[in-house]
Amino acid sequence: MISGHLAGLRARLPEDVPVLHAELYEDVVTRSRADSRPWSPRSATGGHSPYEVGAPTEDAAVFTVVDLASAEPAGEALLWGIDTHNRCAHLGISLRPGMRGRGLGQEVVQLLCRYGFTVRGLGRLQLETLADNAAMIGAARAAGFVQEGLLRRSAWVYGSFQDEVVMGLLAEEWALR
Repeated sequence: MISGHLAGLRARLPEDVPVLHAELYEDVVTRSRADSRPWSPRSATGGHSPYEVGAPTEDAAVFTVVDLASAEPAGEALLWGIDTHNRCAHLGISLRPGMRGRGLGQEVVQLLCRYGFTVRGLGRLQLETLADNAAMIGAARAAGFVQEGLLRRSAWVYGSFQDEVVMGLLAEEWALR
């Protein structure tokens, strides 16, 4: 496990799936804001949940976020689109509603940076988030990410187009923090 003071990142366990599926996938509005793919009804069982434990891949590192105080699954975190040639990846997190607003997100972004830069040897991390996602933008800025662009009306989110912010962080900038 990669641990901070409040949160840890560990491999996804089968017992995490029902909790993550119920609170992060079945909430259609939340899922629509967190994923660019359209929501469709899926069972949490039978291998249909996006939170199912899968075989490791070279282009993604998927974690369950653990609240260290309670040892409960707090959400998911991942590096995706890992490009080993260009040494870059995208970062994403999604926390269960009851776990938000406690500082976990900010620490999870830091832990993903630690994993990406020190364990994987990446040179750049990037994230895309909705422009109104103040919590993610704040967590990213606290880790040293800078806004690199605004993608106007680029995300279809539950009935309307939304702007997205693109933020990036280089390994040498993170090392200076």
